[in-house]
Amino acid sequence: MDIIISNSSGVPIYEQIEEQIKSKIVSNELKENELLPSIRTLARDLRCSVITTKNAYENLVRDGYVKTIPSKGFYVAKVNKSVLLEEQMSKIEELLDKIVIMAKNNDIKREIINQMLDILWEDK
Repeated sequence: MDIIISNSSGVPIYEQIEEQIKSKIVSNELKENELLPSIRTLARDLRCSVITTKNAYENLVRDGYVKTIPSKGFYVAKVNKSVLLEEQMSKIEELLDKIVIMAKNNDIKREIINQMLDILWEDK
């Protein structure tokens, strides 16, 4: 599973793991009932602590994205994609609100922000 961790982002690693797995579930890259890597395997692949991946998986289970089957592992849960998409859209709106406030406070024109967004969008 492709997960990219940034040690310099300021976001805790377990949150980065959670968000990327959530995103893969919402986009249907990870399908319902698909087996996820074990806690130890994911920790080894990402070169992070087992506790970090355990925390990420526990939060994903708590939030209903992942289910655990004892002695078998972690699987993608059946989720309501429209509810998940709405949750992601709400988070994006919050971030964009912060960007707009920051831009306006620094007299940065909307066109510049749009150009930055276009460049970032194409890079991903």
